[in-house]
Amino acid sequence: MIPLITRAHTLKDKIAIASAEGTSTYQDLLYASAQVAAALLQSTADLHEQRIAFLMPSGFQYVATQWGIWRAGGIAVPLCVLHPRPELEYVILHAGASAIVAHPDFASLLRPIAQTHRIRLLLTSDLFSGEMQHPHLPDVATSRRAMILYTSGTTGKPKGVVTTHDNITAQVTSLVTAWEWSSSDRILHILPLHHIHGIINVLTCALWVGAECHMLPKFEAEAVWQRICAADLTLFMAVPTIYVKLIAAWEKADSDRQVRMTAGCAHMRLMVSGSAALPVSVLERWQNISGHFLLERYGMTEIGMALSNPLHGQRNAGYVGKPLPQVEVRLVDEKGEAVLPGTPGEIQVNGPGVFLEYWQNPQATARAFQNSWFCTGDLAVLENDNYRILGRLGVDIIKTGGYKVSGLEIEEAILSHPDIQECAVVGVEDPEWGERVCAALVLQPESNLTLDSFRSWAKERLAVYKIPTRILPVETLPRNAMGKVTKPSVAQLFRSTAP
Repeated sequence: MIPLITRAHTLKDKIAIASAEGTSTYQDLLYASAQVAAALLQSTADLHEQRIAFLMPSGFQYVATQWGIWRAGGIAVPLCVLHPRPELEYVILHAGASAIVAHPDFASLLRPIAQTHRIRLLLTSDLFSGEMQHPHLPDVATSRRAMILYTSGTTGKPKGVVTTHDNITAQVTSLVTAWEWSSSDRILHILPLHHIHGIINVLTCALWVGAECHMLPKFEAEAVWQRICAADLTLFMAVPTIYVKLIAAWEKADSDRQVRMTAGCAHMRLMVSGSAALPVSVLERWQNISGHFLLERYGMTEIGMALSNPLHGQRNAGYVGKPLPQVEVRLVDEKGEAVLPGTPGEIQVNGPGVFLEYWQNPQATARAFQNSWFCTGDLAVLENDNYRILGRLGVDIIKTGGYKVSGLEIEEAILSHPDIQECAVVGVEDPEWGERVCAALVLQPESNLTLDSFRSWAKERLAVYKIPTRILPVETLPRNAMGKVTKPSVAQLFRSTAP
């Protein structure tokens, strides 16, 4: 039996989900997920790893559908609520989905795909209505494939990352141990549910321990602050972009409301940031507002979480800590040889949480591993027994004039300028330097900074790098569904402008 489902049977009447749909118990989840499983199975005994795509807002129906797919022996393929038809169609067809489960709000978007490709479409309005004959559900081995998450990637089409129930169990129990999750926890969920951060770190960790997961359909700064001000939450996890927006909302509030906002944060035991590099300036501003020194961690869709700053003890700005329980980490050079502390190297990860394969792509799977070690493609350095991420090879690591330069380090330096709200640093091909370092800047509202004055500042501030730099002022930076800046799109901005 799937461990998550087994644990839910011991929690029955405890509150599991609070959302726009109301408050639901673990027993409600078990009943509704059995309805989904019965509808998917029809007259068959086991889906035997058929892929089931599903699309619905964050809330009870999402969880019941995910669990129902698993209980029927299927592989869950969550879709992104923000994606247009071409992206949804790619995932559905690449995964070879035999059925699509959808909230009625998405019926008009998904029905043409289902009809064109003769894929069964089930709406939750039908699945969760009426009485149910309790079906005989299959005994699903934990070694079976459980989920396919599609990576945004930096080049080419997204790859399907396949995890087993054993992989998910290892990822969850590692975080439960490290961050001391308990049944008395209450967490606010505002992250996308087609991404490992929202699915594993928040939702599944909460449900594993019998905690309450309070789910908002989407992120809105005022709605989040309203829930924080209720002072009944114990954990909060978000990406840096969300913390930036929460800071902006706090700064616009009157002094009385700011006091309530800060008090709500003080009630929590842990606040976490991940999925992108956290600028030190944001960390420090959030600490001043909330009293929390954000816990940074490092992970990927393929491995779950690998590194984390400590729950207790000192956390260092700009570092992502040490390996989590059940996780092995090493740094290697371009030849695959281990490097000494203080020397940059690619992060490689081993452990039971590492994914099984890229769906229908054995060549990419083989390239991703060096023996049993997964090659992350991220460059880091080990300093004082803590890891510091330098950036993604080929994206954040810029090869200019024979040197390897960390785009993340340059971004951190630029963000120290008081007139800069956001920035993205990329390498763009250059005949003289190999790659030229280019920075796209978003200014603070009502800033009077001129390009010439910033270039003068940057020439002195970035002199340590001894590199040629192009500056491009932009109003907004291109982002993906997780709010992360898409570096290839930023590079394209430079390629489309004058040299």
